[in-house]
Amino acid sequence: MSSPDASLLSAAGTLAFIGGGNMARSLIGALLHGGVAAAAITVAEPNPATREALARDFGVSVHADAASAASGAATLVLAVKPQVMHAVCGEIAAAVAASRALVISIAAGIRLDQFERWLGADTALVRVMPNTPALIGAGAAGLIANRRVDAAQRERASAILGAAGSVAWIEREELMDSVTALSGSGPAYFFLLV
Repeated sequence: MSSPDASLLSAAGTLAFIGGGNMARSLIGALLHGGVAAAAITVAEPNPATREALARDFGVSVHADAASAASGAATLVLAVKPQVMHAVCGEIAAAVAASRALVISIAAGIRLDQFERWLGADTALVRVMPNTPALIGAGAAGLIANRRVDAAQRERASAILGAAGSVAWIEREELMDSVTALSGSGPAYFFLLV
C-alpha cells in the first residue's frame, strides 16, 4: 500500500464518495490513514445505518443523497452498483458540471462513453477496476482516463486509488475487460476456492 500524497489531495479540494460500501470504506480508511483530513471527505449513502457507521468510524461528512455530497466537490468517486449508476449520474450531473469535477468510477462494465452521455462530454473521467485485496490495503487497480483528464487529475486519481494498493494506467479501454476478468475478479474467485 502506498501512502497518498495528503498535501496533493488536500489542495485539490473536497473528495466526495457516492456510495459508502466496502470499497469506499477501504479507500476512505486508507486515505485517512495516509494523512488526508476527514473534513476533506464527504460521502453519500442512502442506507441510514451505513451512513451513521461512516460518520462514527471515520468522522467524515455524510449525506443521504448524492447531489448534496457532490455539490462543490473537486473529485467524485462513484462507488455504487452498475445497475443504479445511470440514475446516480442524473442526480449529480448538475453538480459535476458546476464544479468541473474529476469523476472516478469504480463500477464494473460501464464505459467512458456512457459516462460522457450521462454527465456531459466535457467531464474529466477516470474508469477504474479495483480488486478485493484493496479491502486490506493490498489491492491492484487498472485505470483509464478520457481525453479531458489532465496530468494533475491523473496524479490525483493515482493518489486516491494508490492509497489501497498499486495502480497501473492502461491506454486502451478495451483492455479494461481483461483487467476486470483477471485482476478484478481473480482474487475473489481464488478466495472462494480457498
